[in-house]
Amino acid sequence: MLSDHKPLRVVFAGTPEFAMPCLHACIASGAEVAAVYTQPDRPAGRGRQLTPSPVKQAAMAAGLVVEQPETLKDAAAQARLAELAPDLLVVVAYGLILPRKVLTIPRHGGWNVHASLLPRWRGAAPIQRAILAGDSETGVCLMQMQAGLDTGPVFARLSTAITAQDSGGSLHDRLSELGAELLRTFLPRLKNDDMPPAETQPEEGVTYAHKLEKREALLDWNATAIALEHQVRAFDPWPVAEADIVGERLRIWAATAQPMQSHAPPGTLLAANKFGLDIATADGTLHITELQRAGGRRMAVADYLNARPELKISAAENIRS
Repeated sequence: MLSDHKPLRVVFAGTPEFAMPCLHACIASGAEVAAVYTQPDRPAGRGRQLTPSPVKQAAMAAGLVVEQPETLKDAAAQARLAELAPDLLVVVAYGLILPRKVLTIPRHGGWNVHASLLPRWRGAAPIQRAILAGDSETGVCLMQMQAGLDTGPVFARLSTAITAQDSGGSLHDRLSELGAELLRTFLPRLKNDDMPPAETQPEEGVTYAHKLEKREALLDWNATAIALEHQVRAFDPWPVAEADIVGERLRIWAATAQPMQSHAPPGTLLAANKFGLDIATADGTLHITELQRAGGRRMAVADYLNARPELKISAAENIRS
């Protein structure tokens, strides 16, 4: 057990916005955050200026030491981590591979906050993959890290329903807060030597959440309407679903599957009015309500049709992705 007078000494490793509530939870828990590890600054924006990660910005605002090694595989980076003498390494969407040797440096090894109900959706994009698959629920797990990809035993999990209104963005935000809740609960328990036993993940039910690729965002009208709806929701805010509609490539921000069947070929524009665009699919109709033209802003379909009034009467045009 740690001394009652000595705070838990934590090194935090994370990079994107998802990790920020967890960093704040570590700070608020009373732990001593010895350093924050985050990926090196990357070019971003139209000017491709080097930009610090969201976690780096939050760490600097809190006055914490920031470390940005290109890799943790070399001896110098491992020696620096050992110098910090952490009791625990907390990893949340860090994005760099952690060698087995790194996980042996902290007294209590490494904890990972992972955005799925393991063993389902191990890997890089669990939030979006859960929506794409039509899962009814997901959650977060607090896991003891091992060398394998998200294979470690789980201390605790919190679940949440995936609703028909959820996008990749809304689910991301909810799960990041649930992850922070786990840390607020279990960091004090670790200090007080009151951790529950970690449960080994079952072999049954393992799925992998492969990294998202931009090419996945193009809608194929030969898919079912519900599958296309899942794409639209999962890829909001990135990479954003796209479709070719009456000769124009559009980004699709909001759409719902409807059971209305049509004998028209998949990709046919069935209706275009202020309420939305209805597109025939392999099974059902996709009703699009928000979209974006190239170089334009996100808008309601009613505003789009003001710019393309010919579509209001061209409700039987064929469109192909």
